Amino acid sequence: MPMRFGFISTYPPTQCGLATFTASLSGALTAGGTAESRIARLLESAPAAHRGREAVGDGVGGVGGVDIVAGDPRTAARSIDRLNRCDVVIVQHEFGIYGGPDGDEVLALLAGLTVPTIVVLHTVLTEPTAHQRIVLDGVLAAAGAVVTMSETAHRRLLTGYRVDPAKVGVIAHGAPESTFPVPVPAATPTIGTAGTDTETDTPTVLTWGLLGPGKGIEWGIEAMAHLKDLRPSIHYVVAGQTHPKVLLHQGEQYREGLQRRIERRSLTGSVHLEGRYLDTPTLASLVAAADVVLLPYDSTEQVTSGVLIEAVAAGKPVVATRFPHAVELLSGGAGIVVPHRDPVSIAEGLRRVITSPELAASMSRAAAAAAPDLRWSAVAKQYRFLAERLIAQAGVVAA
Repeated sequence: MPMRFGFISTYPPTQCGLATFTASLSGALTAGGTAESRIARLLESAPAAHRGREAVGDGVGGVGGVDIVAGDPRTAARSIDRLNRCDVVIVQHEFGIYGGPDGDEVLALLAGLTVPTIVVLHTVLTEPTAHQRIVLDGVLAAAGAVVTMSETAHRRLLTGYRVDPAKVGVIAHGAPESTFPVPVPAATPTIGTAGTDTETDTPTVLTWGLLGPGKGIEWGIEAMAHLKDLRPSIHYVVAGQTHPKVLLHQGEQYREGLQRRIERRSLTGSVHLEGRYLDTPTLASLVAAADVVLLPYDSTEQVTSGVLIEAVAAGKPVVATRFPHAVELLSGGAGIVVPHRDPVSIAEGLRRVITSPELAASMSRAAAAAAPDLRWSAVAKQYRFLAERLIAQAGVVAA
């Protein structure tokens, strides 16, 4: 009988990193009919079409799904009842996706589950508020196993929170299978500076993901202003819609501010904000065509970045600010890290990669070495192994 996985998470059509993560992991686990899954989708409010009644979707793997609406204990109770028919439940944790102060409604959900649970932590704060610490300590105590997606997050969790170390393990964020095999480019002609006769294709720098304050795109734009001397000129593409929560509360203020910055810096011909939705094949083509991926994030806390994982898995040289996940993943040579909010340093990092084909090729080779362990298929195997271990342990206890 196929293993039955339950999931508690945001989920498409919701647009956020956790929704994409869950859809990808569920798809990898159920590929080939080897497992089934049931999705309990987290919502801030009930969809208009389903208000007043249970919202049941098709789910994944032929099992179906339900919605959990923040502040509505009836939807939580229905979801718990269905999830307890699974063999194991994978719970995504981020403070902002559950109802209640600091998402404390997650504690009632975990308390109602009678099957083994795997909690996946997308954020581990170094300085949580008192209530955030209470919530996360409760989550850790209720979980059968806890997954962090970087060694940095693992260390931070063990040193900063009350948790049984035997519960905690590291499984990387996955990357699409379509990015493999990883191409390792041959050396390309060196880019010249203004006034030279160098002829080559226009180098493309790419940033992608949902847009909003904290992404640091403004520093990437400012960096382009420091690279105007390069010939041919660099083309910087920022691909991604505005994050739905940002759009709800702030509209397009951030994107419009970026566009004004582009115009003030006379970069309209070389910096492009691509705001339309890009399906998977279109985004894959855009990533494949990029010469460098730029992640100029403001956060100094970020221990997980799906875009960073996908960039490395695609064999692309990366220039990133020194957020923890970048420092860890790029230490093997797949990219370089630069100070936060420092367009001069960002520009220098990009210049090094773009003007040195040998450096770019060595970064791609380092990425290729890391890539196989980042495929969703490889990640799913680790989750399946962990689930089997928890189920076996639960059987021993029950006996």
